[in-house]
Amino acid sequence: MVYRIHFTVQDLARTRVADGPMPLHELELAARAVQSSGQPARFGAWRDRTRAQLSAQARMALALMPAVGASPGFLSPAKAGALEDLLAQVRSTPAERIRQNLREIAPHRPSLPDWTRRLADDASLFAELCTGLGHLYACLLAPYWAQFGEHLAIDRTLRLQQLLTGGVEALLAQANPQWMRWDPPVLEIRMVGGGTRDLYLEGQGLLLVPSLFCDRAVVTRGRPAAVSYPAGQDPQRPLRLTDRAAAPCRASSPAVAALLGRTRAAVLTAIAEHQGCTTKELAARARLAPASASEHATALRAAGLTRSLRHRNSVHHSLTPLGSAILNGHHGV
Repeated sequence: MVYRIHFTVQDLARTRVADGPMPLHELELAARAVQSSGQPARFGAWRDRTRAQLSAQARMALALMPAVGASPGFLSPAKAGALEDLLAQVRSTPAERIRQNLREIAPHRPSLPDWTRRLADDASLFAELCTGLGHLYACLLAPYWAQFGEHLAIDRTLRLQQLLTGGVEALLAQANPQWMRWDPPVLEIRMVGGGTRDLYLEGQGLLLVPSLFCDRAVVTRGRPAAVSYPAGQDPQRPLRLTDRAAAPCRASSPAVAALLGRTRAAVLTAIAEHQGCTTKELAARARLAPASASEHATALRAAGLTRSLRHRNSVHHSLTPLGSAILNGHHGV
């Protein structure tokens, strides 16, 4: 199948990259990945570890988010925000929207569980599904959320560089060339299965959503429509995730301080904890004067531990793989 997304001039002007993680949207992508058999080198160990931990309620939510195929939109809004707030929004979904979403996916999901027929009218059943959604997040994403933020910040830096050097055309052409092809004014998304579908953005633009668990390109209809893609990762490398995701961000490591000096280690740690921060933000978090923070950031960039990109009047700093390895290696990860 090819998804043909049609752009107008207004759509090109309003196309952008998501400015923050979207917990429930990423959860749907993780749910699809954990049920798939694709990319075993990358996802195999993570799948084996998480599948054994799923509760009965979590499996209810999983049943509505298949490896391939449509899922009801109310479960995974493409919105940034705190998980608790987003789950509260799901719990408050009107019964008519539940029915409508289930009707929309029914032609594409002939094997929906029988209990979905009662979902809109049985409050306790729907509450159990929402509880399962929280359980699923706790199992698939919560231990790794800090690492996801790091990957997202690095990907945003890359996309910003593409936008600055080649405009929206470079952004669309290079975001995910394996699955996306820019043929102006149409973005073609290669999908699993046969046939062709067309989506007209109608001036709303397109939201590009980098994802840690997406292994291809996934189109989400909405206003605006969204396309998720792998966040700048090598699909052949194993996904190295650990429930000690926050450990590398401690500034108190004596080994890192001995290697870099205490102040420079604190600056590197501040960048790791707040990927994409500006020099002003970095100075505040490291408790330094802006000029001093800029000097240390320049030294770290020269050493290849960080990268910096200027956007308008601000310089944004993020960790490089080498900088991450320095922090990770000195925390025994």
